[in-house]
Amino acid sequence: MARSQQAQQEWSVRTARDRTDAPARGRLLDAAELVFARLGYGPATIADITAQAEVSRAGFYVYFASKEEVFRVLAGRVRDAFLSAQDVPGVDTDDVPAVARASTAAFIAAYARHLPLLVLIEQQARGDAEVRALWEEIRERPVRRAARYVRRIAAEGRAHPVVDPLTLSRAVGGMSIEFARLVAERPAAYDQAVADATAMYVHLLGIGAAPQQ
Repeated sequence: MARSQQAQQEWSVRTARDRTDAPARGRLLDAAELVFARLGYGPATIADITAQAEVSRAGFYVYFASKEEVFRVLAGRVRDAFLSAQDVPGVDTDDVPAVARASTAAFIAAYARHLPLLVLIEQQARGDAEVRALWEEIRERPVRRAARYVRRIAAEGRAHPVVDPLTLSRAVGGMSIEFARLVAERPAAYDQAVADATAMYVHLLGIGAAPQQ
């Protein structure tokens, strides 16, 4: 009996892993983000999400156990989006101003895109310990990762930060959030927002002028 239960558990874990990248799961997550943004957390239902995704209710339960679970997965996806914003494929990592611009542009775009969900995540964090932990990651992990980058380039002599790297990263993150809120309201302001945020970032790093668009 114990062996049978163990085999079933292993199958469940393997199956869950195999389903992680399923197209239907992605559609449900995209639909859930739209529904939560439109209706808010409380009023949103699984029926709303499945209708938006054009997936059956039974199909929903193949991937998620509840509305709470799909919301937590979305929160994790947002966290990952901000961490990915600090990856700059195709950019010369020795070109610090170019890295600053690419990472700032990606962060502003990600924050503006997910802004309605971010508001809900912050709200739900007050009463849900799992969401609160994710919210702390969303706020802190990108900042601390950026601070490690600033420390590294400072140690290499490629930057001369005007303040402590962690303080600098918090300041850059805060101003990028403000620019992202502006972009969420006025998408046409994106290019100028990125240029302005990058110029201030580069100034705080104590290096040369930011790359031109």
